[in-house]
Amino acid sequence: MRRTVLLLVTALLLAACSGSTDPSPAPDAQALSTSTSLRPATTTTTTLPVATLLAAGDIASCASTGDEATAALLDARPNAVIATLGDNVYESGTAAEFANCYDPTWGRHKGRTHPALGNTEYGVFRAGGYYTAFGAAAGEPPLGWYSYDLATWHIIVLNSNCEVVGCAFGGTQERWLREDMGMHPAQCTLAVWHHPRWTSGTTHGPNATVAPLYTALHDAGVEILLTGHERNYERFQPLDPAGQFDPARGVREFVVGTGGRSHFPFGPPAAGSEVRNDNTYGVLALTLRPNSYQWQFVPEAGKTFTDSGSYNCH
Repeated sequence: MRRTVLLLVTALLLAACSGSTDPSPAPDAQALSTSTSLRPATTTTTTLPVATLLAAGDIASCASTGDEATAALLDARPNAVIATLGDNVYESGTAAEFANCYDPTWGRHKGRTHPALGNTEYGVFRAGGYYTAFGAAAGEPPLGWYSYDLATWHIIVLNSNCEVVGCAFGGTQERWLREDMGMHPAQCTLAVWHHPRWTSGTTHGPNATVAPLYTALHDAGVEILLTGHERNYERFQPLDPAGQFDPARGVREFVVGTGGRSHFPFGPPAAGSEVRNDNTYGVLALTLRPNSYQWQFVPEAGKTFTDSGSYNCH
C-alpha cells in the first residue's frame, strides 16, 4: 500500500514539473547577471531616476527687471526643482521686499524651491524675513542648513554667513555637515551656499572663511558646489582645498550670481577658472543622473551666452 501511494505521489510531482501551468518562470541567468552588475553603464542612467535642478542667486529687486527675465526661464521648466543661492531679495530681505519684489517673479515657484541664505537676508534680525517667506523649506531658524534627496543625489544646503553661524573646523555647522554626509553616502552629492570659495570677481573676491566647509566636501568626495554673491557666472575645474586641479576627488564650483539683480565685473582669471560671463542673466540647469551630471547655463531671452558640458561622479 505504501509503495502504491509513493508511486502515485511521484507521478503527480513529475507531471506538475513537466507541465506549463507555472505562472512565474525563473529569470534568465545571463539577464539577471547583467542587470545586477551594471554600474556606470548607459542603461543604468535610463532606468534610474533623473532630475533637473535650476539654480541662481542674487535674484529679486524692485529696482531691476532681471528677475522677471529669469523667472520666465523657470516658467518654461515646470517639472524642475529650484535652488536659490542666496541674496534672494534686495535690499535688506524684509517681509515687504519678499512680498513686493520676490513673490511676483521667483516667488510663484516657491512650492518647488529649496532656498539658501545670502548676506542680504541679514538686513533683518536673524534673517527673519527669509524664514517667514520660505517657512519650513528654509531649514531650522536661525541656523539655515539642511539637506534633502533629489532622485539619486543628496543635496546639502549650508549657511556661508560664517560671521553669524560659524564655519570653523569642529564648529556646529562643520560637524553637522560631516555627520550628514556620513549618514547619506550617496554616490553623487551636491552642496549649495552663497559665498564662493573661488572666484575671479573683484567685487567680493574668494572667501576663505568657508574653507573648512569646502574641505569637508572634498573629504567626502562631493561633486558640485553652487554659489552666488559675485553677480556673474563662472565655472571652475574640480579643485582640492588648496585650489589645485583634482580630477579624482575635486569639487567643481559654479558661481551663478545671475538671478537678476545686476552684474559685477571680473578681474584676471583665478586658478582653475574655465568659463566666465558678466553680462547675462540666467539660470544653471543641472541634469542629475545616477552616476553623472550635465550642466547648461540657460540665458535670459535675447542673450546668446551659454555654457554646457557633462562629468562623471567620483
